[in-house]
Amino acid sequence: MPSLSIYAGGLQLNNPILLAAGILGTTGASLCRAARSGAGGVVTKSVGSLPREGHPGPTIVHVEGGLLNAMGLPNPSYKDFQDEIDAARASGVPVIASIFGSFAAEFAQIARSLKADAFELNLSCPHAEKYGSELGRYPDLVESVTGAVKAASNVPVWVKLTPNTADIVELGLAAQRGGADAIVAINTLKAMAIDIETGYPILGNRFGGLSGPAIKPVAVRCVYELAGRLEIPVIGVGGVSTWEDAVEMIMAGASAVQVGTALLRGYGVFEEITTGLSRYLERKSMTLEELCGLAGKEKLQ
Repeated sequence: MPSLSIYAGGLQLNNPILLAAGILGTTGASLCRAARSGAGGVVTKSVGSLPREGHPGPTIVHVEGGLLNAMGLPNPSYKDFQDEIDAARASGVPVIASIFGSFAAEFAQIARSLKADAFELNLSCPHAEKYGSELGRYPDLVESVTGAVKAASNVPVWVKLTPNTADIVELGLAAQRGGADAIVAINTLKAMAIDIETGYPILGNRFGGLSGPAIKPVAVRCVYELAGRLEIPVIGVGGVSTWEDAVEMIMAGASAVQVGTALLRGYGVFEEITTGLSRYLERKSMTLEELCGLAGKEKLQ
């Protein structure tokens, strides 16, 4: 069977299928279980400087094509999360700590204090005031935050971008100028749902982030555009549920792929996707490197 091992974003991965941030990443035990189930790497739940309870409920609602969530970045703060990261690192796969802040120095302080195999900068959450996409939609802030974390840490820095922008490539170029080792694209799409019986928004925060199969075409387009312009790797995420989705994302230019909402089916999704990807490469007599970015090179014979 073809090798699925790949070097991407400064990390050596046994396979390119990773656990996305925010899904089952709140404890070392859940991160380890994802690794044992076949994830090539795991991304933690986003942590910040201070404990946050998040938004009032309801915080998650099923909608056609996926999930709508407005968790509000609940977390215990980075000061109480190192033990979970340490436990996860015992799994033997890279652990990427997702971190957030409201300004560059805050990001840098967290990065200096936490020990992880890499950092993923959450500059894209669409439903947390003063955080996430409220910073990440401005190229100058993306560049300054990335540069601050890069200067404060000695591990790879990934920058997760928002699709809620007029030009995601502009944001990617800003992160690249700041020294990012990889771009992660995309986070959820800002959306909402209304209860037609009461006339009120269903989510406690009114607005949330749409994830799941409905956003995959948007994610594929963003990955394709970014991979065509950037000199650093792109990690694709958004609506990946099957091995076919992973192949499409890699063809668009993703060096690795993160899986989130599909975990509703259970941890077995990692093995399903990696097995399908491996068989596909064998059938096509291709390597991962040859598959990556194929859509921007030539048509598959």
